[in-house]
Amino acid sequence: MTNPDELNPNTLTNISVSLSDRELQVIELVSSGLTNQDIAVKLAISKRTVDNHISNILTKTQTDNRVSLVRWALQWGKVCIDEVNCCIISTQPISNVILEEQELESA
Repeated sequence: MTNPDELNPNTLTNISVSLSDRELQVIELVSSGLTNQDIAVKLAISKRTVDNHISNILTKTQTDNRVSLVRWALQWGKVCIDEVNCCIISTQPISNVILEEQELESA
């Protein structure tokens, strides 16, 4: 997946976006496919409050809609969907990983 900064040098970086814990909860629930009404029930807040949260999140992340918000959240590791973006990426060189796989296969 491409780093969003490479696509457009004027886009926000992950560091420059400050989201509250509640906004992160809302993003996670949007990513789960819940409607604003469903999110309101789940968080025990009004639908209008959810609408406001989503509007603020879209502004902060410079996204235009729920789909682009979910893409942004996946790209920046803010959500995990069906084990996508859930694993810790190994920091060892790829050549070491290939050697380890070959050793396992030959054992």
